[in-house]
Amino acid sequence: MVTEDEVRATALALPETAEKPMYGTPAFYVRGRWFARMREEGDVLVVPVGGEEHKHELIAADPGAFFTTPHYDGHAVVLVRLAAVEADELAELLTDAWRLRAPKRVVAAFDG
Repeated sequence: MVTEDEVRATALALPETAEKPMYGTPAFYVRGRWFARMREEGDVLVVPVGGEEHKHELIAADPGAFFTTPHYDGHAVVLVRLAAVEADELAELLTDAWRLRAPKRVVAAFDG
C-alpha cells in the first residue's frame, strides 16, 4: 500500500516539480503543468497516461488498482487506488505522467 506521503516524496523527487492545491487537494506540477493529483477521497491518485488505449489497458490488467469515472470519459487520465499499488509501480506511473507533461529539454536533462 502506498501513502499520500509516498506519492508526495516520489513526485517531488522528479526534476522541476512543485506541489500546490488543485480542487482543494494536493497536486503535483512540472513547470506549471499538473502531472498528478490526489482526489478528495484521499486514497486515490489521478494521473494522465499516454492515451485512452493505455488507460483502458491499465484498467483491464488490474481493475482493483486502476479505474475511471464518467467524469474522465474521453480523457487520457486514470485513477489509481493507492492501497492496490506497490511503491515501484507508483514511481513508474508518476515518472511516466511527469514525462508526458514536462518540457522536452527537462526530460532530456533527466535522461542525461
